Amino acid sequence: MDNNKKLSKTFIISLIVCGILVVWGLVLPKSFEAAANAAFSFITTNFSWWYALIMTSFVIFIVWLGFFSKYKNVKLGPDDAKPDYSFMTWFAMLFSAGMGIGLVFWGVAEPLNFWISPISAYESGSAEAASFAIRKAFLHWGLHPWANYAVLALALAYMMFRKNKPSLISSIFIPLVGEEKVKGAFGITIDVLAIFATVAGVATSLGLGAMQINSGLNKLFGIPESKTVLVVIIVVVTAMFMASAISGLDKGIAFLSNTNVVLCTLLAVACLLIGPTRDILNSWIEGLGCYLQNFVGDSFTVGAHSDSGWYGGWTIFYWGWWIAWAPFTGTFIARISKGRTIKEFCAGVMLVPALVSTLWFAIFGMLGMNTGVDVATEAIQNTSTALFVVLEKYPLGAVISMVVVILLCTFFVTSADSATFVLGMLSSHGSLNPTTKRKVIWGVIQSLTALALMLFTSNGLNMLQTMSIVGALPFSVVMLGIMLATAKVLKTEKIEPKKK
Repeated sequence: MDNNKKLSKTFIISLIVCGILVVWGLVLPKSFEAAANAAFSFITTNFSWWYALIMTSFVIFIVWLGFFSKYKNVKLGPDDAKPDYSFMTWFAMLFSAGMGIGLVFWGVAEPLNFWISPISAYESGSAEAASFAIRKAFLHWGLHPWANYAVLALALAYMMFRKNKPSLISSIFIPLVGEEKVKGAFGITIDVLAIFATVAGVATSLGLGAMQINSGLNKLFGIPESKTVLVVIIVVVTAMFMASAISGLDKGIAFLSNTNVVLCTLLAVACLLIGPTRDILNSWIEGLGCYLQNFVGDSFTVGAHSDSGWYGGWTIFYWGWWIAWAPFTGTFIARISKGRTIKEFCAGVMLVPALVSTLWFAIFGMLGMNTGVDVATEAIQNTSTALFVVLEKYPLGAVISMVVVILLCTFFVTSADSATFVLGMLSSHGSLNPTTKRKVIWGVIQSLTALALMLFTSNGLNMLQTMSIVGALPFSVVMLGIMLATAKVLKTEKIEPKKK
């Protein structure tokens, strides 16, 4: 009876909160935008330090837990558990859910923005600004976001598969507050916050993806960039991810994730070959060195004495975006990670994806910079078209642009499909196989939220970004509690000393 009450309350409260936001955005867009901008300004002004601190603590925690603690060989499941998926399928699924559209959307645009409009210490378009651009892109897409996912995913997978608790983020807090509180208002609050953060984070990505698909179709076929086309794109892709969601985890998401990795690999190799190959590889290796050398300083830099607006609009936005994505991505990664050891999990979820992401930004960053300052300046005028503007300057640019549009669609479908699956789990008392009806409801809400933010506010991209940061602040406190709960519950493990 308690479980049914919790199921009902979590689902209904989540629907009410998300519904109010959607209706507010649709009916009173100016009021919604003013409130969101005020919240964004308040958060970036007063909590930049907190975002930097909490995100860096994730990296420290996962490095310690996965590679230096005595718990690194503990399995996420019974001692004899075997992984449900091969390493490649597991990696494909977690990588597609974890980065998805963002890599394609920002792969060229972000380094070019940093190159043309760096912080005040660097001259626009200079070699120093180029080095700064690669280093910052590595920071934003490297160890921090993946450690953030790993913190939640590891804790949830441990409680689900080793302690046999419900697949709810509130279950992670059982070691801290006990099962009774988790079944009550405390647990419901945690799960509602997770659902709200998920809807905010995924709506951002859906909006970015729709905008870039529209831009690609405009460049390739002359289809106008308009609100009408955006609506059509979201409706069509919503129907696609609904069909995938209905087909189930092993068929829909696994197949699409493997397809994403193949298309990503083809796209990256093609751009590596048509671009300045030597400069790309040099930039990647040198960029890794600069990234690691400046890791501590860059992790805590928030523009305390200068360029606070730059850091608020980029670094703090990213930290908020990743935290907003943590409940969705972390829950999904937990669901597919049964049977992995903690060490294997930490390496597979943090180190390997971070390395792949840095290579991606080296390829596309240098692809853009190689076109020169004038083209780069033109490209960043519209973030959603930046990649296509750059590709126009290279051989086979139109063919590669077509691959990009296809990849955007498959990433779009995979991210939305995974999110509906997770939202279904979180609002169905942790069911590992939520009902189709519940997944469809959340799919519609995600799409409507993205449409409300894009179509009815004066600057859709800024609203999408703002939504992520606002949704992430309360959940960042939950993430701190997750680390404390994980450290406490692992003390119950009986680790036998190694034989000499």
